[in-house]
Amino acid sequence: MGAKIYVGGLPYTTTEQQLSDLFAAHGAVASARVITDKFTGQSRGFGFVEMSSDTEAQAAINALNGTQLGGRTLTVNEARPQEPRSGGGGRGGFGGGRS
Repeated sequence: MGAKIYVGGLPYTTTEQQLSDLFAAHGAVASARVITDKFTGQSRGFGFVEMSSDTEAQAAINALNGTQLGGRTLTVNEARPQEPRSGGGGRGGFGGGRS
């Protein structure tokens, strides 16, 4: 399994194919995914790329971090594991009613 890379600052029009092509210049791309809003389907401006090897991933990070794409500056670094989310918002307790 290769290294997963976080890519931030993507233009909102970037497709997964364009993201894959951008990283393919630095090695074999196993997958490329642009993250979209689950309600509107519009890009959220970031994505993830998985490279076939750690060496290729590091080369891509070094080459692409801080570069421009569509007028936006890319932030490219090793993806960190997603932090566990809490049970959501809302108020604790049951209260409200008067006796």
